[in-house]
Amino acid sequence: MDINGAKMKSTVNKRRSIATRWFVNSFAAVAVILALMSIGLFLMLRQYYYSAVEQLLQSEAAIISGVLSRYHGSFGVIESNEIRRSIEEFDKKSQMELMAIDSNGEIVLTSSGFSPESYEIPDFDRAKQSSAGTGLYVGYFRSSVNSRNSSEKYMAVTVMLPASTGGNDGQSTYTAIRLVASLEAVDEQIYTFTVFVAVLSIATLFLLLLLGLYFVRSIVSPLRQIGNTAKRLAGGDFSVRITQTKNEDEIGDLCKVINEMADELELSESLKNDFISSVSHELRTPLTAIKGWSETVLELRDDSTTEKGMNVIISETDRLTSMVEELLDFSRIQSGGFTLQQANMAIIEELSEAITVYTERANREGIRLVFDCEVHDYIVYGDKNRIRQVFLNIIDNAIKYSEKGSEVRIEVISDEMQISIYVIDRGHGIKRVDLPKVKHKFFKANNNRRGSGIGLAVADEIVTLHGGNLSVKSEFGKGTTVRISFPLVKI
Repeated sequence: MDINGAKMKSTVNKRRSIATRWFVNSFAAVAVILALMSIGLFLMLRQYYYSAVEQLLQSEAAIISGVLSRYHGSFGVIESNEIRRSIEEFDKKSQMELMAIDSNGEIVLTSSGFSPESYEIPDFDRAKQSSAGTGLYVGYFRSSVNSRNSSEKYMAVTVMLPASTGGNDGQSTYTAIRLVASLEAVDEQIYTFTVFVAVLSIATLFLLLLLGLYFVRSIVSPLRQIGNTAKRLAGGDFSVRITQTKNEDEIGDLCKVINEMADELELSESLKNDFISSVSHELRTPLTAIKGWSETVLELRDDSTTEKGMNVIISETDRLTSMVEELLDFSRIQSGGFTLQQANMAIIEELSEAITVYTERANREGIRLVFDCEVHDYIVYGDKNRIRQVFLNIIDNAIKYSEKGSEVRIEVISDEMQISIYVIDRGHGIKRVDLPKVKHKFFKANNNRRGSGIGLAVADEIVTLHGGNLSVKSEFGKGTTVRISFPLVKI
């Protein structure tokens, strides 16, 4: 008991809903993609802006070092006054700071006029080791303002100068110039844009979450209802219906199909119950008659009584046989084992024989059977026994539902392509609401009349298998017309 309960609990825990799968497979994937895009955009912007700053510093350093190099080429030495003048007259002080580095690797002159605190100069070391004489460094330098430590990010480019620099006395020597630019404004611009993209991504994810949850709910809610409805239908409750069918999509179509299936199941269940009740009654009546007359014949042993009783027994036996044949035919149709023995046949001959079979019965019941046909050489490719069965069933129904003193007409109309047989009665007719159901299995428009309710369904199936059509037109209280059409064989 505990093991089964644990397995069931494990199965429930392992089952993931549509909402969970959507969140894991879709929402999470979009979130990861947006996060990677934001990170990638940040790195691209950082690379772009830093490269722009580096290019600007390199360009300015190249210009200044080029001027000083040409000065050195002309005079053989770079005067300290020339370097000082270049630094003091530097025209881009607002964007960057120009510095001069002496032979000891210390900054001795700056374009701002302020001597920086002592700190390492990695770009100077890199410039000395580089064959091109330039070095680049991005980092932080710390300063103390109002007893509070702060750090600032910067980028520096150092360019080595020609070896002979200084005054006439050779006492002062400059080995490199250095350009430094703060990256705070650049980083602020990058961060601002990145934050904007991140907020936009979060807003997109939030909107996607809301829309996704609404969409998933619009799917999950009807699916749950469909599942519950299917369970109740499987349990035999055919009265349940799905109320949420307003969606004009695949879910809505599925809901409509489920409801239509429930209607059909409910109708089939009702027809089945009516059929069982009707067949039980139909079987009980002839069996009761057979048993009663058999006992009477044995008890009285009178010739006239025996003859009358045997006629009743034969009639009721034929009736039982006919019902059993209908049930067998219906069973074969349902199982796909219904076969036809087809060949060219004279259809009017089979119709005439069927009419002959019921002529005496119609006379006994006070019903006039009228056959209107002039030509008798219509050839149809079919199973004559099955086609005769159709005629017998239709004529039997026409007589069954007609009143004494009325008339049943059989008319034949044809063209080059097909032949149509009309069986017309002036009986009770069929109600408009019942007319679409008359060819359904087990359906009986009038439960007070004998019959199983499957004869017309079998007849319709036989006609369809022959490539024909069986249609019923009726007006309640005025009568019914059954049209049976078959394709003709060209001779």
